[in-house]
Amino acid sequence: MIRLDHMTKIFRLKGETRYIAKDVSFTVPRGDSIGLLGRNGAGKSTLLRLIAGTIKPTSGKIIRLANVSFPLGFQGSFNGSLTGEQNVRFVARIYGHDTEELVDYVQDFAELGRSYYMPVKSYSSGMKARLAFGVSMGIDFDYYLVDEITAVGDSNFKKKCKRVFEEKLQNSDIIMVSHSNSALKDYCTTGIVLEDGSLTYFANIDDAIKMHDENMARR
Repeated sequence: MIRLDHMTKIFRLKGETRYIAKDVSFTVPRGDSIGLLGRNGAGKSTLLRLIAGTIKPTSGKIIRLANVSFPLGFQGSFNGSLTGEQNVRFVARIYGHDTEELVDYVQDFAELGRSYYMPVKSYSSGMKARLAFGVSMGIDFDYYLVDEITAVGDSNFKKKCKRVFEEKLQNSDIIMVSHSNSALKDYCTTGIVLEDGSLTYFANIDDAIKMHDENMARR
């Protein structure tokens, strides 16, 4: 379970206060895969990072009684001065995973070759995405956070990613940000619409998509 308890997140820019979430209380149960929708700049990626714990709320708290991944598609969690392998070792220690097992898994999965032992700051965005996806697939999480993950590599690599990801979701849930309605319908059963700092939950992903489309049409 993930619980947002009177959580508020604000940013102040040029004297203006902007709410990403305003006094939000919400429980994310196990057993539901959730699509997160909202207009550009609504704070969807920020909300994922809050849930992951990579940034802190302005007030209130987030309670995690589950193993939560860092956002897939977000590569900012890597230290650019460390090699891919060193970053994997660091992540393994954070999540209490067998270090050598994860290093070997990601090396095989990501198919980075010699670049695995080079600093991540030398990687292309596609290489970082491979590394991030490999690390996430190498650890069993209760919740996988997915932030507009982009398929990278050749067709065989893309098929491998899809197959492994779907295997993981047999026992795990997903919170997904995507501008693709088809992707949301493929992976998510329920939805949350983020608008002006408020979260509205829908038990059916189609209803969430409909509300989001109506919000977009109004502005």
